[in-house]
Amino acid sequence: MMISELMPLYLSLRLALTATLFGLLVGLPIAWFLGHTQWKGREVLDSLISIPMVLPPTVLGYYLLVILGRNSWIGKLAERLGTPLVFTARGAIIAATVVSIPFFIKTARSAIEGVPSNLLDAARVLGRTELNIFFNVVIPNAWKGIAAGLVLMFARALGDFGTTLMVSGGIPGETLTMPIAIYNAMLAGDQATANRLAMIMVGTALLVLVLINVLNRQVGRRGK
Repeated sequence: MMISELMPLYLSLRLALTATLFGLLVGLPIAWFLGHTQWKGREVLDSLISIPMVLPPTVLGYYLLVILGRNSWIGKLAERLGTPLVFTARGAIIAATVVSIPFFIKTARSAIEGVPSNLLDAARVLGRTELNIFFNVVIPNAWKGIAAGLVLMFARALGDFGTTLMVSGGIPGETLTMPIAIYNAMLAGDQATANRLAMIMVGTALLVLVLINVLNRQVGRRGK
């Protein structure tokens, strides 16, 4: 395998890991809110968060281009700060995060809702704050489900093609991830390269699936 063929793998892993980190920081508080609030509009919020799961990648990519492009206030602000978002690694990370974060939020919410309510009530009786309960009661009891959600998000971000291509453009050495590299190889008629890259993706996907199954089994055992 050529060194140049390893660059898309590196970019894909970096993209997926960064998106997963952002997903953890942003998605976990949202999952906690959805799992424990009595707000009547929480299911509407959950539906809005789930939109990227059902929209075609090109449609989602188009709207991200509109939101992040140079003609939007976000794009103009980013340009003034010297950090353009479209057709950059930053844009690719945003696209991958938007596409994959619903998988994490839904899985984490389910795990958080599975924490026994008597543990939460006991902590409140003892005078614990909600923040203290979150870190010392919820996280220790729901961490396996949260971890499974992170793995799902990583897998979705790793395999994203359409949305990332629309927003980042597939620039070699910057945003040319494995799925885009496979697509380009097929367009160029280089089936040998496409086969090698595809096999790497298949192997990576299998490893991720094994990890998901192990975590789900652990969560299932805890529920018994």
